[in-house]
Amino acid sequence: MHIGLIGGIGPAATEFYYRGLIDRHARSNTALDLTIAHADVREMARNLANRDARKQADAFAPLMRRLAAANAHVAAVTSMGGHFCIRELEAISPLPLLNALPEVDAAIGRRNVKTVGIIGTRMVMETRLYGAISSAAVVAPEGQALDEVHANYSEMAIAGRVTDAQRRVFFAAGERLCRDRGAEVVLLGGTDLFLAFQGSDCGFPVLDCADIHVEAIYRKSLEGA
Repeated sequence: MHIGLIGGIGPAATEFYYRGLIDRHARSNTALDLTIAHADVREMARNLANRDARKQADAFAPLMRRLAAANAHVAAVTSMGGHFCIRELEAISPLPLLNALPEVDAAIGRRNVKTVGIIGTRMVMETRLYGAISSAAVVAPEGQALDEVHANYSEMAIAGRVTDAQRRVFFAAGERLCRDRGAEVVLLGGTDLFLAFQGSDCGFPVLDCADIHVEAIYRKSLEGA
């Protein structure tokens, strides 16, 4: 099946999805049929800060039409932050969307945990992943800690690279969610968080929302293969 991706939000997140799909297809010795349309991460950051889901969906719509013109069968947004407008985008998209949110909820349900923490953008944390989690209670950083996670995440996502100081902010926030708030696992609710967590020992269990989404896209891509 031909997969369409909206990428560029940010560059490292796009690479995470692209490499994840390539690696899965290589392991299964199957062909990947893929087109990526580039979105503007700064435009999305502004719309996300303003919580203007309609404006961002309208910005994604031409990219969806471009993917449809390239004969993609389904499409996905390669960003947990970008899912803040997923419902509005579903209403106007010419292609069916592979929505990450129900996939993440199902993955949490399979782990049979009562409380999960979450870090990511301000909106992801404040809305507990847009209210999509029904299988467990969700706790997030609060006050200054939330501000610090959001600011450091936004800087990392736009740059496409992580600093040691940013990594320390994310690890400290996750550790406090487990120690003080009862989180049994911490959701990496920002796609670019793999930059900080991949290959590093953070000291607590994590569940990567983007990796769950990549796996769902991979499974879909095999249909009709």
